Parts: sequence; C-alpha cells; structure tokens
Amino acid sequence: MAELKFSKTHEWVRVEGNAAVIGITDHAQKELGDIVFVELPRVGEKVKKDGRFGTVESTKAASELYSPLSGETIGANSDLAKAPQLVNESPLDKGWMIKIKIADLGDLKDLMDEAAYNSFIASEKH
Repeated sequence: MAELKFSKTHEWVRVEGNAAVIGITDHAQKELGDIVFVELPRVGEKVKKDGRFGTVESTKAASELYSPLSGETIGANSDLAKAPQLVNESPLDKGWMIKIKIADLGDLKDLMDEAAYNSFIASEKH
C-alpha cells in the first residue's frame, strides 16, 4: 500500500501520472458494514477537494463520499452499480470508485501516508 495516500474522511488515492484513482479505505468499509448501494458522479463532472462526490449506503447507514483532490471525473466504477459488495470484498482494488484528472498536484501534500493514516485511525478510537 506504499503508493496509496489517505484522507481524514477515509478515502484512499492512488496517483497514476496526472490522474488519481479514489476509493474508500478498508477501515471505512469495515465501519460501514455490508455495502448495498453506491452513487458516483458521471464522467465529465468536476469534483472539489473536500467536496462531496457521492454516497455509499450500507445495512447500517448512508455515508457521504468526499474527494481528497479537485479535478474532473474521467472514470467511474460501473461494476459497483450491480455489485456494491466489491467495496467490502476489495476496497483497494476492485472496489475503486472514481478516477479523476488531478487539477492541482499540490493537493497531494495534504494527504497522509499509510503510517500516518494508521495513527490517525488509532487516535480516533480514543
């Protein structure tokens, strides 16, 4: 997971050139429980750093999804419409949510590496 960066709202980011793939963390999917529905933006829609880009619903609750970066949506995981459980089964791979063209690579500096994210999760539990 070394190439991943993490947000305080429990999204992960994998940078691929000037694009980023975004999903929710393993921790987030465990907290949510069984995911039954995912709403994502359409290709071409703009997302703003820290702005809402979708919703995930589980058997426990509905939760907003927040983009760790600003940019334009260039891909959305259409598999999640038919198989939202992929987020539970493979949150860092098959359960990815959106791919964006990054508007400002400088926004990456605000994200955490894996060690910092794990410390953040541990501090939230206290």
